[in-house]
Amino acid sequence: MAGFVTKQPFKRVDVAYTVLFDEPQEKILMVKNIGDKGSYFTLPGGKVEEGETLQEGAIREVLEETGLSVKIGGLLGVCEALFEDSGHQAVFFTFSGRITGGDITLSMPEEIEQIVWMDIDEAKGYILGLEDHNIKLIDQHSIPYVFKGVMG
Repeated sequence: MAGFVTKQPFKRVDVAYTVLFDEPQEKILMVKNIGDKGSYFTLPGGKVEEGETLQEGAIREVLEETGLSVKIGGLLGVCEALFEDSGHQAVFFTFSGRITGGDITLSMPEEIEQIVWMDIDEAKGYILGLEDHNIKLIDQHSIPYVFKGVMG
């Protein structure tokens, strides 16, 4: 937004989310997070740790939050938001993904209260930056994510 001036310096935080479909591709896997202001749904994902690539962060977060191993596909969207309460400038990277193993397990009950397969139309309302898009169509037209390694 042109001309937007922040009141404080914001710390950049990268967040990696993954869209995972069920077998008939009618539902998306969602997690219900426990928050200070109440519970809320998101895709499985979270903050990318220092030294991790976006892809590594997405894989780790899905495993930690759901117990599932995944293969990350292309990038579906990027969304950015400023959070005055925490002082964060969050950049949300949403990837397509495919489940490769594991079983759905609620292993972080202090952070995640529920893991659900949600109808696509309902889930879209919780997916930052992709709320108004056809998620199935976007998955077919994702852009590649490429990590080129350490450059000299």
